[in-house]
Amino acid sequence: MAVAHAGADARASGDSLATGHPIANLVARRLAVGVLTLLVVSVVVFLATEVLPGNAAFAVLGRGANPARLHALERQLHLDRGVADQYWIWLSGLLTGKLGTSLNGQPVWVLVKPRLINSAVLVVVTGLIGAVAGVGLGAAAALRKNGWFDHLTSVTALAVTSLPEFVVAISLIILLSTVVFHWLPAVSLLPPGTYAWSQPKLLMLPVATLVIVIVPYIFRMMRAAMIEALESDYVEMARLKGVPEWRVVLVHALPNAIAPTIQVIGLNFLYLAGGVVVVEYVFNFAGIGQGLVFAVANRDIPVIQFIVVVLAAFYVLMNIVSDVIALLATPRRRIAR
Repeated sequence: MAVAHAGADARASGDSLATGHPIANLVARRLAVGVLTLLVVSVVVFLATEVLPGNAAFAVLGRGANPARLHALERQLHLDRGVADQYWIWLSGLLTGKLGTSLNGQPVWVLVKPRLINSAVLVVVTGLIGAVAGVGLGAAAALRKNGWFDHLTSVTALAVTSLPEFVVAISLIILLSTVVFHWLPAVSLLPPGTYAWSQPKLLMLPVATLVIVIVPYIFRMMRAAMIEALESDYVEMARLKGVPEWRVVLVHALPNAIAPTIQVIGLNFLYLAGGVVVVEYVFNFAGIGQGLVFAVANRDIPVIQFIVVVLAAFYVLMNIVSDVIALLATPRRRIAR
């Protein structure tokens, strides 16, 4: 009997170790998939830039370059080696922080770092404002279901989702900067060596554009999830027990409605990583999106490769973070079983 109990305990302990905590398992799986995804992206990006017409050494030296200088620069840039060797040199440099040199002679990190910081500020500020506004408006519309506020916000959100970023950006420029009012600068041109937080006024139009674009998606998800939560059995039971309405909304309905909304917020952060390309170009904002456009126009391959890998890493990280937060927001799923 004791042996049977010991065997059962051992099996239970083994099952517990194998199962693990849901959050730890989720992070481990997502990290494994993320590393594999980044490896595939690095291969695709490297091969895609390799098949671009032209030669990096020729682009640096120009048409007047003599063959001797051209061959010397090709050896310096490892262009005289095979594709596999070039990829390994680039990947090992990426993993060790040796990002190479831009075709204009500057180190890639020195060129990209300020743009990366400016874009991070833009994305974080936009994401936080958009999340708060979307969740607040969605919850308010759900509490006033079929009322005038619900109909007005729902129709407006549906209309805004059909507008591309550049249309919203140009409309805001016409309204707030040029034709109607002259309250804000039409372009967000940062002086060299400065960052976005040093001149908040230059951030207003780009942030407003992206907030207008992402809020409708968060709003619609929050409204639907909140309505479902308010019509659930546990909310009805809480009301029958005489629980105050504010407590019903904040303690019972909102926590259960926020989990699916977190996934949409995470997807919007992922969208912002790509959406900033258009917005930064329209407002001439010195961010990573504008830097990518310039690098593609100038065929600056080292910069293109690094920026694309950074964006891919951001996608992987945000997927992991949003999944973990959604799991933490769902009590019945975050408990180890």
